[in-house]
Amino acid sequence: MNVTASPRLRRDLGLLGLAATGICSMVGAGINIVPFALQRTVPGVGSWVLTAYAIAAVPALLAAVCYALLGSAMPRAGGSYVYASRAIGPYTGFLASFSQWFGLCMAIGVVSYVIPPFLRDIAVAAQWSALAATLDERPVRLGVALAFLWIFVFVNVRGVKAVAATLVPLMILMFVCGGLVILTGATHTTADYTAMLAARGDTRVFSATPAPFWSVVPAASAVLFSSFIGFDAIAQAGGEAKSPHRTLPLAIGLSIAVVGTFYFLFAWGVYHTVPWQFVAAESAVRDVTAPGLLAPLVSPTVAIIMVAGAAVSLINDLPGMLLGVSRLCFAWADDGVFPARIAAVHPRYHTPHIALFVSAALSTIGIIGGHVAGDFFVGVDILVTAMLVNFLIMALSVLRLPARNASLARDMGALAPRSMQVAVAVGAILLLSILLVTQTWRDLTTEVPGWYAHPTLVWALMMVIGSLIYWREARALARRGVDLDALTAVLPPE
Repeated sequence: MNVTASPRLRRDLGLLGLAATGICSMVGAGINIVPFALQRTVPGVGSWVLTAYAIAAVPALLAAVCYALLGSAMPRAGGSYVYASRAIGPYTGFLASFSQWFGLCMAIGVVSYVIPPFLRDIAVAAQWSALAATLDERPVRLGVALAFLWIFVFVNVRGVKAVAATLVPLMILMFVCGGLVILTGATHTTADYTAMLAARGDTRVFSATPAPFWSVVPAASAVLFSSFIGFDAIAQAGGEAKSPHRTLPLAIGLSIAVVGTFYFLFAWGVYHTVPWQFVAAESAVRDVTAPGLLAPLVSPTVAIIMVAGAAVSLINDLPGMLLGVSRLCFAWADDGVFPARIAAVHPRYHTPHIALFVSAALSTIGIIGGHVAGDFFVGVDILVTAMLVNFLIMALSVLRLPARNASLARDMGALAPRSMQVAVAVGAILLLSILLVTQTWRDLTTEVPGWYAHPTLVWALMMVIGSLIYWREARALARRGVDLDALTAVLPPE
């Protein structure tokens, strides 16, 4: 039983728009902040950052293949909910996607909240002291963050064509500016950086050594795994993709390949020039960024361009991520396991506008929470836990789909034969489980001011709340004679 009324979503997203959605949802805080703030979050990680990146990329790649397999078989809006509900069952599908929705909404809040400091750094590089001071004021920072969030909510309301038209030029600009960071790092050395610091009166000796591999790299890999999250936004847009059986797997593969290459070159460029000991020392007292670290080596004009590129990479996180989270809400409501009103589609733009507003409201809470707490990394840790759980369930869905719905399983054409699909799913389950256990252990054994500062406990509380909403709506459907198992045995209508 489908609870929505016409109009329906439209298939307006081509391969370029889909790929841009995934790429722009991945590149942002994940490259400009996290690899350097990691020195504070995982003390002692030192020079192991690139190694941890490489390790984190493996389960991310396997998870992406699982998404591509499921997307080729079930190209519908709210991809991960549809995949797990049709492969395992409606409650599992809801739990996986509710975890994802909550984590990504928190991430949207984090991204929005860290945009103003990048704008401030542009003003500093341009020597606009008054503007920089204004952007550093807490009320202004909060207002700017909220403004960016809600501007892109209304871009999303206008349709996926408007989102693609926004993302593609921003993506190109981001790669051009990011290329300057890579070039700067590649053409300088740690000796150049040490000399520059000495000229500024900083004569610190960088002689610390990183902690042993096993004591820091697993935890660092779990955090850096968040950098690869974003390709799932492509799957959530499955109901609006042109030729989805072909374009969804291609877009997921393209986004992972492009972003993975860019990440390694970018992080290598910074750490090739900036001593990790300096990054660790600076991150202990303030938030550090890639362009902020390299800016003293280049002209003011190049510094402004690099910082502007970082700001662009953060800003273009928002449209694609909002598209993804809103389609999850839409898919739940479309199946009847979430309040039906949320499945409303705008009569002119053919977008799930109510789902967009609901998702943006949760992201607004994330912005305010980060503002009050003064630490955006809690939101990053919530995202990591939420998405590890989601990706685990996606891998399980690849294994379970043939048993629950053989006709849909026959359309998993992104990778053949079946033995290869099983190998990928089992590998993903093993590696993702290791990362999830590592992440949970690190969180629960860290001393914090209260339970609310443990991301794992916040995530668990939200899963309880989500479950209560699900069971209330499921009981209401049962009273109306709707069989959820039968409903989720077939794909939602176009």
